[in-house]
Amino acid sequence: MQDSFDVTTIIFLALAVFVIWRLRSVLGQKTGAERSPFRPVERNRTEPPAGRSESDNVVRLPGADRAQAATAPAAAPARDWRGIAEPGSPVASGLEQVLQLESGFDPRGFVEGAKQAYEAIVLAFNKGDRKTLRSLLSREVAEGFERAISEREQRKETSETTFVSIDKAEIVAVDVKNRVAQITVRFLSNLITATRDADGKVVDGSAETVVEVPDVWTFARTLGSRDPNWQLVATEAGS
Repeated sequence: MQDSFDVTTIIFLALAVFVIWRLRSVLGQKTGAERSPFRPVERNRTEPPAGRSESDNVVRLPGADRAQAATAPAAAPARDWRGIAEPGSPVASGLEQVLQLESGFDPRGFVEGAKQAYEAIVLAFNKGDRKTLRSLLSREVAEGFERAISEREQRKETSETTFVSIDKAEIVAVDVKNRVAQITVRFLSNLITATRDADGKVVDGSAETVVEVPDVWTFARTLGSRDPNWQLVATEAGS
């Protein structure tokens, strides 16, 4: 009986070591904060492009379908952003402004939706999915992504990205002007990303190594409009 128990234990230990070795070979290791491999356009936050209709704001975030023009003052807005921003901070003040103009706004739902939009846009850019990008970005940002994709295609390169995790998504700035809200979110993600040439050789990044990537993106929307969607209007270097 003892001999049987010992053999079984050794077998399970060997299996555990094999599984750990395979995970390490597939995911690689973190190398610390890295340059974002998918930031084709960088600029400071600005107003959405002039002449853009409300129907063009197409980054849809969970909870956005509850957004309507506020017909009455928001009730105790502070409870809605508690845990999202420090009381008395510029971000808290900005979120209060948003809630005063649109009482149905959900800060937590916005952050979760921003994470989903971030992943969708990154993957669409790496796949060269222009149709998806045009449905998620402002015109100016979409043009920057389009140029980067075209340049990559001219070099006959392909890009591949695997999301390991999004470790952080936090609102770092809120600006409200003429009922247009701009909310800036800082993301910290772990990715496996690589660029290959026409022969399939990796020329940038790594197909095995996990890298930590910071990014700062700004989403905008006209508060009180019937259109509940947000659009990505700017990307900035993260730190």
